[in-house]
Amino acid sequence: MTLETIDIIIIAGYAIALLGIALFVSREPAGHAKDTEDYFLAGRALPWWAIGASLIASNISAEQIIGQSGQGFAVGVAIAAYEWQAAIVLLIVAKFFLPIFLKRRIYTMPQFLQQRYGDGVKNLMSVFWVALYTAVNLTTVLWLGGLAVQSLTGWGIMYCMMALAGFAALYSLYGGLKAVALTDIIQVVILILGGLAITWFALDALPADGALAGFGYLMQEMPGHFEMILEPEHPAYSDLPGIWTLLGGLWVLHFSYWGFNQYIIQRALGAENLGEAQKGLAFAAFLKILVPFIVVVPGIAAVILAQQGVLNAEALADKSDRTYGELMAFAPAGLRGLVFAALIAAVVSSLASMMNSISTIFTMDLYKAARPDRGDQHYVTVGRIAAFSAMAIALVLARPFIGGFESGFQTVQEYTGFIAPGIVVVFLLGFFDKKTNAAGAFTALIGSLIVNIALKFGLPDVPFIIRIWFVFLGAIVAAAVVSRATATPDEERTVKLSDIAFATSTLFNTLAAITVALLIGLYVWLW
Repeated sequence: MTLETIDIIIIAGYAIALLGIALFVSREPAGHAKDTEDYFLAGRALPWWAIGASLIASNISAEQIIGQSGQGFAVGVAIAAYEWQAAIVLLIVAKFFLPIFLKRRIYTMPQFLQQRYGDGVKNLMSVFWVALYTAVNLTTVLWLGGLAVQSLTGWGIMYCMMALAGFAALYSLYGGLKAVALTDIIQVVILILGGLAITWFALDALPADGALAGFGYLMQEMPGHFEMILEPEHPAYSDLPGIWTLLGGLWVLHFSYWGFNQYIIQRALGAENLGEAQKGLAFAAFLKILVPFIVVVPGIAAVILAQQGVLNAEALADKSDRTYGELMAFAPAGLRGLVFAALIAAVVSSLASMMNSISTIFTMDLYKAARPDRGDQHYVTVGRIAAFSAMAIALVLARPFIGGFESGFQTVQEYTGFIAPGIVVVFLLGFFDKKTNAAGAFTALIGSLIVNIALKFGLPDVPFIIRIWFVFLGAIVAAAVVSRATATPDEERTVKLSDIAFATSTLFNTLAAITVALLIGLYVWLW
């Protein structure tokens, strides 16, 4: 099924509006050229609503829309634990960790590690994050986004990925974080509208009297897909191991991603002040509650639609990641254009955010350390070149690397999980244990990677979420022991309790309370 005239008009209107706003917000006053703070941190002037919207737009990428829709088809609502637990982590990060980062006025997460542990740990993590974002995150978003576009347009997968990459580069390379964050307001609106539209359409297509009745019919006909806690005999138990999903290593992945990940925290680092940053994260936490309803529920509905022959059951059985693309192709004209625009919004926003994070870490942590005597304009140019180069590398790697896996979403989680325990240990002990030093940090980081790989191949039947949890616990002990057996770090490198200034506002507390109450209600309902 192809796009009709109304679809093309909607998509073209979205693209023109996005590019126009990106260029408008990227303008500088006469006589002023972008410096590194303007380009990489939006001049440290982002308001809370832009931070929250940008966090969600950057996070709801092809991994979430395509990957979690596919997991909804294959597994069910249990995959929503990734979203709802993230809301809790965002509130914790806003309350306890952001004050430390913003007080130190850092550009990147590796810069905090440099201040706390020295150049060695910073350099190791800078190289790791640049490699991870390029070889895993960028490639996954490109591949999954390309699959969905291919399902609707019939273009070759490489042409689809090149089109997505080119559009993301077109509006983000010039303006930097400011262009990405402020245009993400549009992206979030389109994402939510398009996501709700495809959910409504998928439920309405079920043999029930309307979309609301369709949701009840779905719960009645697919009760196994509405279980939050999977039993050991469930085929997806290795990915979502029952109660361990709520109590184990998933929390490690969340803190690594939402608390100490440049790709996410960079928006908060560009805030006007601490209060705006905290409100932004609370706003994002509230929006996270909606995500499963616009990505997971349509995937569950697709199971019945495939059984009835409405969707291509053979294609979905071959690769569940095709679920959202099949739903898009089945949608009527007009709605198809809106949903397609929402998908493009998700993909290009994530691509642009990753490009900006790669360029920030490469330029400010690696290149500037080697050539510290250059001017701001030179570093901005280097950042643009680094972002473009990373995208080109990801295009080359996407098909042979990510294309061979059954689920792109789970692939990202597993590869990220190899180092996530070490990252969380290094930051947490860096905050709360004055005796942790560089030797302990290296032990946690390198040991986490080695032990995770060894356990993956040595004990392949152990679910990776359980494996990550025990590696995390072991890394804490190892880092603490090694640190105490070696030199105590200098006092100026430690984090003081006074660094945690709880500048939370009424709006933060209100959003946090609503979010927690809604999450408790959802878990009680689905238990």
